[in-house]
Amino acid sequence: MLVKYKIPKTILWVVNLLVIFLLIFTVFRLATYFAFKPRSLSFGNLIPSFLLGIRYDLRWIAFILLPIVLISMVPRLSPFYSSRNKKWWTWYLAIVTFFVFFFFAADFGSFSYNQTRLDAGAMNFVEDPGISLKMMFQTYPMVWMILGLIVGMLFFRWMYHRSHWQVINRTDGLRIPYRRKFFIISALLLVMVAYGSFTWPPLGRNDSFKFKNSFKSYLAINPLQNFFATLRLRKPDFNEQKAKQAFPTMAEWMQLPDANKFSYRREVAPRSGALESRPNIVLVQCESFSMYKSSMSGNPLNTTPYFDSISKNGIFFEKCFTPHFSTARGLFAILTGIPDAQLFKFSSRNPEAITQHTIIDNFEGYSKHYFLGGSPEFNNFEGLLKNIDGLQMHTEENFTSPKINVWGISDKDLFLEANKVMRAEQKPFFAFIQTSGNHRPYMVPLTDTADFKIVIAAEAELKKYGFESQEEFNAFRYSDYCFRKFLEAAEKESYFHNTIFVFIGDHGVAGNAEAIYPPVWTEQRLTDEHVPLLFYAPQLLPPQKRGEVVSQIDILPTIAGLLHQPYVNTTLGRDLLDPTKKNNYAFITNTAGGIGMVTDDFYFTRNINFPDEELSPMHNGASLYTKQQKDSVRKKLSGFTNAFFETAKYLIMHNKKD
Repeated sequence: MLVKYKIPKTILWVVNLLVIFLLIFTVFRLATYFAFKPRSLSFGNLIPSFLLGIRYDLRWIAFILLPIVLISMVPRLSPFYSSRNKKWWTWYLAIVTFFVFFFFAADFGSFSYNQTRLDAGAMNFVEDPGISLKMMFQTYPMVWMILGLIVGMLFFRWMYHRSHWQVINRTDGLRIPYRRKFFIISALLLVMVAYGSFTWPPLGRNDSFKFKNSFKSYLAINPLQNFFATLRLRKPDFNEQKAKQAFPTMAEWMQLPDANKFSYRREVAPRSGALESRPNIVLVQCESFSMYKSSMSGNPLNTTPYFDSISKNGIFFEKCFTPHFSTARGLFAILTGIPDAQLFKFSSRNPEAITQHTIIDNFEGYSKHYFLGGSPEFNNFEGLLKNIDGLQMHTEENFTSPKINVWGISDKDLFLEANKVMRAEQKPFFAFIQTSGNHRPYMVPLTDTADFKIVIAAEAELKKYGFESQEEFNAFRYSDYCFRKFLEAAEKESYFHNTIFVFIGDHGVAGNAEAIYPPVWTEQRLTDEHVPLLFYAPQLLPPQKRGEVVSQIDILPTIAGLLHQPYVNTTLGRDLLDPTKKNNYAFITNTAGGIGMVTDDFYFTRNINFPDEELSPMHNGASLYTKQQKDSVRKKLSGFTNAFFETAKYLIMHNKKD
């Protein structure tokens, strides 16, 4: 139809290309829909997301095609001027297609792993290219995936070439003249499409949040838009004035003596019940130790029978939540007592936030050790750990045990290597052991298979109780085996009877917990942050099972409270064993813009990108609250959540080491 108006060949080709690219983007969005659609949403519910998605897609297609139109205003640079030009332009399109496919594949992986679109947070792993690539190659069939991308690129280059040939066939003999006005009009139309709106501001990432539903928003926005829009959000963001306004709220919660003095610093004297035996401390940060997948939750797959048994002989907190989903963020929260509330860049990677005060420096007279089976350069763990005065680092290059994958030596060997160092200590010690085995590529060392038996569970049972594969299931079981081997070895040592072992998950794992916990765990993704917390010292601490909500940021103040020496706390963590503690809250945030507060009765959430708030019951009894009671709770938690968020962002940049 356009031929009869003698539209230039280049413009006709651009129209064909627009249709091809729109088809590519639409197929990808449909694949996302079929792979990840929640059961509660029908296709009809998601039509507005698809329509908005077309606007986003057209925007990026306009960015791709605009160079062809603009450069072709010079006739000798047109793809129809010479065969060489045709080759160069089809290669340009092929490379762009490879780039688009790469983003689509990465986005699909991001959605599969943590149910969020690809965003600038991925740069946290690009900054560790060697380790990240090794993990990917050891986990996924990367060679075949890359070959698939190349084959796809070459196939579409052939399509672009064929489309070019079809335009020539349709216009052959028509003597269509070069008319610049068609190029100017086309360029203006593409600029309008790229702008994406008829009003100010242009179409942006935040437009997708109008749906007030995470999946609807994710389905609408495409990965290119989401990634590049969030790149600018990687810079530290805080507002001192907002933090000061929030201080009275935080001071009341933290039971600070002076709510008028804008300072979080408090010198804490030894409390009643502190241990005068100067016990050793072994703090274990457990990789991906998700509570709902463990035996302690009642999961019938019984993945952690040993840990379940020792939890009955220690002080076990069954409702501990991490502030975020990430190993680096977990390490930051534990060491500093601050939720890592910067959304798209790990604070461990932020040079302005790396110098942090930590309570560990107040453990006077203690030797201090850190153990990691791999490289501490990953996510700049090393930079954060250097804040600890006198810390001795024990990492992959220090061990005689063989590496088994990208994460270094096995967790069992890591524990046994740590035990060698600890039994040689002549004075009290603080040891931080960071495991990494319960993580992709989910490997159980062949040297341990004679002692540790691989179990094959029914696929339906795995899915029902939260596991995506046999490999993940057995890696979780292997973690429990490693805990057992560690404590069995430690029990033979003289240090054991005067040692407090603390086990805490670095984060949980998203998944279906409906068979274990109330709906809020799955619907609001509390599975990402719900982890076991255990203080285990059979000779020192009487067993307790604690049901109140607590946070990962409370670990060090609680450890310090067990030692009979004063300490300085400058952040938000609290001593969980202090009998005067009030208010059981845990703050949670995520890169999707969600912030929230878990209490014993409710989980309050809101998204910083749109104003709607949600209050979800944590148990059936909370559903019996009247509307007036719920409104009162919502109002209180809304103010407290905002106060916590602003305070956390401020403290990340102001909790400076003396």
